[in-house]
Amino acid sequence: MLRKGLPLESALDGAARDLDRADDRAFAHAIAAEALRRLPDLDALIDGATRNRLPDDAKARFALRIALVQALALDTPHHAAISTVLPLVEGGPRKLVHGVFSTVMREKRALPEIPALPDAVAERWRQAWGEAVVAEAARAIAAPPPIDLIGDPPADLDGVSLMGGHLRLARGTAVAGLAGYGGGKWWVQDISASIPARLLGAGEGLSALDLCAAPGGKTMQLAAAGWRVTALDASESRLARLSENLARTGLEAEIVVADMMKWAPNAPVDAILLDAPCTATGIFRRHPDVLHRVRPRAIAELADAQKAMLARAADWLKPGGSLVYSVCSLEPEEGEAVAEAFLASRDDYRIAERQRILPGAYADAGGADAFFIARFVRK
Repeated sequence: MLRKGLPLESALDGAARDLDRADDRAFAHAIAAEALRRLPDLDALIDGATRNRLPDDAKARFALRIALVQALALDTPHHAAISTVLPLVEGGPRKLVHGVFSTVMREKRALPEIPALPDAVAERWRQAWGEAVVAEAARAIAAPPPIDLIGDPPADLDGVSLMGGHLRLARGTAVAGLAGYGGGKWWVQDISASIPARLLGAGEGLSALDLCAAPGGKTMQLAAAGWRVTALDASESRLARLSENLARTGLEAEIVVADMMKWAPNAPVDAILLDAPCTATGIFRRHPDVLHRVRPRAIAELADAQKAMLARAADWLKPGGSLVYSVCSLEPEEGEAVAEAFLASRDDYRIAERQRILPGAYADAGGADAFFIARFVRK
């Protein structure tokens, strides 16, 4: 994954293809995700126990990360942690891996309570948001996030509500067995991701476009709020999941498989929601791989794509209607700069409201994903 720059889930599909049991696959995911959360700290332990620094892409370094994160963060017995990785270095640096692992264990070294962010990420966010936000981000990545239910979750569940139509449960909760799941009363969606659709309010039968709609949380929000929704996405497979969710919840939306840059509606609409493709650095709590694979070039390319999408979608809105643009990114080049460029290019639009959700939001209740959200109104 680190070598190829793939998302964790995509890399795991290939790496775990021989694991038949669901719990084995889940454990493999847990090992990889926790290693990514703790990568700088794991590497510091490895470097502190070797005479000569191992190359970043050395097989021994990868094996040691896997063994150490199991022993120090996942409570795997030490003998089991090392035995899982020695076959990975068979015929290679087996003695080195065993020796470094034994040194770390013997000296009772430990991972810090608050992980260190990768240097490049910490510096980028420090320049954008300041030291306090970097510290909050480090605290936020220490553990996977809790589970947010959106819609009409049952009030008798053991959780906390942070706003209307929301309930937060402890991480690890098996949601499929909870009351109301089969009846489609609610769905899983981070509280930050629920805010863009909330800004459009009640639909009262008016028309709305949900662009880049899959996997569908925002489409369901809009439909539940009374909008006549057209949900568009270029991925047919991801829209299939949206169709399943609509069937489960009993909500309705017209589903269109298309690239929005090559498609256009038949008539202007009353509202548009563009949750644009982005680097997704704001969801690092649940997808820690983004901290290690997103580079400045990707940030710039995605920001340009967002500008083009906003420019195209803006012509589809009726006067007086609202266009909501959002990204789950912590990069101001993708959020604030895109919104400012849009306003500078369109004198027929004004900004009605904007929110920047940073690490530290809802911290006392388990945190939230980082987002930028803006609602524009066509004059």
